[in-house]
Amino acid sequence: MAHTPHTVSDVMTQTVVAVGERAGFKEIVETMEQWQVSALPVLAGEGRVIGVVSEADLLPKEEFRDADPDREEQARRLDDLRKAGALTAGELMSTPALTVHAGDTLAQAARTMARRSVKRLPVVDAQGLLQGIVSRADLLKVFLRADEDLAAEVRTEIVDRLLGGAREELAVSAEDGVVTLRGRIRDRALLPVLARLVRAVEGVVDVAFDVRIGREPAAGDTATGWTADTP
Repeated sequence: MAHTPHTVSDVMTQTVVAVGERAGFKEIVETMEQWQVSALPVLAGEGRVIGVVSEADLLPKEEFRDADPDREEQARRLDDLRKAGALTAGELMSTPALTVHAGDTLAQAARTMARRSVKRLPVVDAQGLLQGIVSRADLLKVFLRADEDLAAEVRTEIVDRLLGGAREELAVSAEDGVVTLRGRIRDRALLPVLARLVRAVEGVVDVAFDVRIGREPAAGDTATGWTADTP
């Protein structure tokens, strides 16, 4: 069973295209075009990330080429107007750089991307030196895990540990990322606990239950289709 990729280091790209703070406007555009990326880390010294320059930082130069913004727009878009006249990465970049660490969880990286509306994040060490880059697509790689791997991890890491000797009463399967637990469970209170733990496994899309409650089958005491939202 492949281990669950819990951290950024498990999915990040280690080969990263970057530019120095003195890189010129045209060099930045050429680098983006050559490597088919929409943003570049900006480095100083021996590789410390000091900012990120993106397509959005470059566009004002074209946007304001023949424009004459009124005073209200000038006040509202002062940063864009400044970037329209910028010539180097150091002048164009967004700083301080929004970064993550290799040991951060995938959930932490995803929240940072979502809250700051960015598509990728430089990965840095404790000194701020560039180690790699992680993108939205990298974070979604966990959903490519085989169903067999998901079922095996849920069975050994959750069901076996939580239920102990009663584990033979609960079977685990997975299809298209949805994990289903079937069989018998002695305590209904364990259902929301199981649901939360299974959903926390990287690559799981959802969890479903087809179980009976108690030691012996009892009419009307089933939890088929039970979900964590069910009272």
